[in-house]
Amino acid sequence: MARAGQAAQTKVAEKLVILNERGEGLITRLYELKKTLANNDTRPIIFGERNLENVIKGMEKKFSPTACNQQTYGGSINAAARTEILKSLQQPYYTLVDILEFKDHVSELLVIIDANQIHFDIAINFDLTKRYLDLIVTYVSLLIILSRVDDRRALLGLYNVAHELHHSHNEQSFPRLAQMIIDYEHPLRKLCEEFVPHVRSLTYALLSLKVRVPHSTITFCLYHIGCFQFQRCFAADIPKKRSYCFSMEDHPISQHNS
Repeated sequence: MARAGQAAQTKVAEKLVILNERGEGLITRLYELKKTLANNDTRPIIFGERNLENVIKGMEKKFSPTACNQQTYGGSINAAARTEILKSLQQPYYTLVDILEFKDHVSELLVIIDANQIHFDIAINFDLTKRYLDLIVTYVSLLIILSRVDDRRALLGLYNVAHELHHSHNEQSFPRLAQMIIDYEHPLRKLCEEFVPHVRSLTYALLSLKVRVPHSTITFCLYHIGCFQFQRCFAADIPKKRSYCFSMEDHPISQHNS
């Protein structure tokens, strides 16, 4: 039994290394994309095409996995525009596809960690705990940056319509990509909901830092990374946000520390 647990922990450690490296690269790519789209001198010229102005406005206003298709917008995109869209938006589009795949891998790993009841403690397994917390920070940062990318809806919508016009079917990742953009429009709210099943592992990892870093830093991490409400441990320091936060009143750690 112990050997099986050790094997599971080793596999988790390997995946943490791989995903942290992957995540850091994606943050760099996404940040560069954000800067590119925010600058009129560097953003793809397709966003400045007058004949696509109404298309872009429509996609930004009514964006959904089913609305941005050939039937709705195909008549407004000519062959020249289609070619330009596929050429100029392919790289940024597949950057977002890579983020979706990264999100899937992280979610899968968090489930594995919970299923194997892996315990994180910076004093006992420093490297494993550090890599786990690094991944959480990278994951949260990535989705927050994503929510601040200008024209992300139009980018996805235009590319999908152009792809459908060219290949007679939508890009296979588009429905899930579009849903991710919608879900993380307000990223902290969604992330708080998403981490409720994983609160135990994250709690132990963060609380183990108390012996190594100042109390105020732990409080900051607990609130800003997890948005969880530790009412007994840190009630005096963390603002109460009941609409977003998971109450820890009955959590065994809270009872232990009270």
